[in-house]
Amino acid sequence: MRRSMLFLPGNTPNIIVNGEILGADSVILDLEDAVAPAEKDSARILVRNALKYMGFGKCEVIVRINSIDTPEWKKDLDTIIPQKPGMIMPPKVSCADDVKQIDAYITELEEKLGLENNSVGLIPLIETALGIENAFQIASASKRVRAIFLGGEDLTADLRCKRTKEGNEIHYARCRMVCAARAANVDVYDTPFTDVNDDEGLYTDAQYAKSLGFTGKAAISPRHVKGINEVFSPTKQDIDYAYEVMETIRFAKEQGKGAVALRGKMIDAPIVMRAEQTIAMAEALGMGRSV
Repeated sequence: MRRSMLFLPGNTPNIIVNGEILGADSVILDLEDAVAPAEKDSARILVRNALKYMGFGKCEVIVRINSIDTPEWKKDLDTIIPQKPGMIMPPKVSCADDVKQIDAYITELEEKLGLENNSVGLIPLIETALGIENAFQIASASKRVRAIFLGGEDLTADLRCKRTKEGNEIHYARCRMVCAARAANVDVYDTPFTDVNDDEGLYTDAQYAKSLGFTGKAAISPRHVKGINEVFSPTKQDIDYAYEVMETIRFAKEQGKGAVALRGKMIDAPIVMRAEQTIAMAEALGMGRSV
């Protein structure tokens, strides 16, 4: 279950060592923007050692590599893939060919290392206008792609507009990303809310992202993790209603009824699907009904 993803700079051992206890479902060990060019090599070694020797418990570890338009990305993969990371996040992905290039190189490494094919997943970071327009092609470019992720800061720079808390300038991009991900049957994650001191703004932004259909949201501060997890978790009311829907459907089938209503509203296939999704998520989070 991945509701929250927390960025941690790849050159900060004092932060990485606490990754497991910061509350996020996933941590993103960052070798790209958070690391100065002169520190790339040392960051790679630190992240490699963290994957090799540290236990992150139930917290998933994702590694953001450098962009394929730099000489660093293959060095990143050469160093990280032997440690069997679950996920790699390539930044500035603008087309399906970007994904295929990374996929092919990881495949070479997997074969060389004797790893199972496609054991390493990809979460392409889409942060250009071209990437947004190609979102479905990116999401469906490889079996490795498990999700796509919107990068709002770089996108607005590419769009030549101001990044705001309200986020009106990325509304189209958000909608396009969600549609592309759902069409490709992968998850989709929203850009971080960058004002670390505005808790109310974070809740509003996360709730809006959820309303559009995002699976979860990234964060650049541990302070935002709790709010994101709360927003993207089903409420007790959601869970109780979902179980009620499924019980009503079960009872209707036992009675041989074709059509059934609950609280004055017909229960159709989409309502049942949402109920099933809610129950699955609740059980994954340990929030399901006790038997």
